[in-house]
Amino acid sequence: MRAPIGLATLLIAPAIASHHHPVHRHKDQSVLAVEDVTPLPHITISPDNRAHWMRTALQALRGLISPCPFAAFGTAIVNHTASTEGKLVCIGVNSQHQTGNPTHHGEITAISNCTSVLTDPNGPYRFSAQETYHAWKDLSLYTTAEPCPMCASAIRWAGFRELVYGTSIDTLVEYGWMQIDISSREVFERSPAFGNDKTIVGGVLTGETDPLFAWQFRHDAACPEGCRRDGAGTRCDPM
Repeated sequence: MRAPIGLATLLIAPAIASHHHPVHRHKDQSVLAVEDVTPLPHITISPDNRAHWMRTALQALRGLISPCPFAAFGTAIVNHTASTEGKLVCIGVNSQHQTGNPTHHGEITAISNCTSVLTDPNGPYRFSAQETYHAWKDLSLYTTAEPCPMCASAIRWAGFRELVYGTSIDTLVEYGWMQIDISSREVFERSPAFGNDKTIVGGVLTGETDPLFAWQFRHDAACPEGCRRDGAGTRCDPM
């Protein structure tokens, strides 16, 4: 058997292009954390650390697409088992319009990217398919918006240690996004056979994630930082 993922050197892979709950408010008013389904044993991850990895998911969007992507769904998959600070494994962004594949949401793309990293015969892991299949339980998935039921189900099937998201499905619907109105928490709760030892943390860094989703269907909403309205006022373009 190869070393557990928590002991391996990690590599960043290139990316292919709810309901309301009680929250704990950190001194940074944009950092919110929903109470855990089940807290992770022996691991304490600070709100500042959560914010760091959510910004990594945001940076995946800005670095790979633009400061104002239309579908601002970015994901970072992180290993917190080696240290509470975490190590980045891979990133992914929503690439439906680039590929034409409607399942290429940010979370699905990131899972695909991580699979390539873990199984790369020339990479740091060189995991077999079976070893990769069992590696997900050591990882946390950070995503800029609450996963849709398709992605939440994929996260559940993979067995991720944690799901951490920014903007909620409720907020996306409020902003005009078409969504299947089923929360990630409901998907987790309605799959008890998968166990209840996983953690969901929602509302992380919404002060930075919410504005990325507000302008697309509300022409009076401000553009994200580094962007401005086009002449018709219907689109946000990079400055």
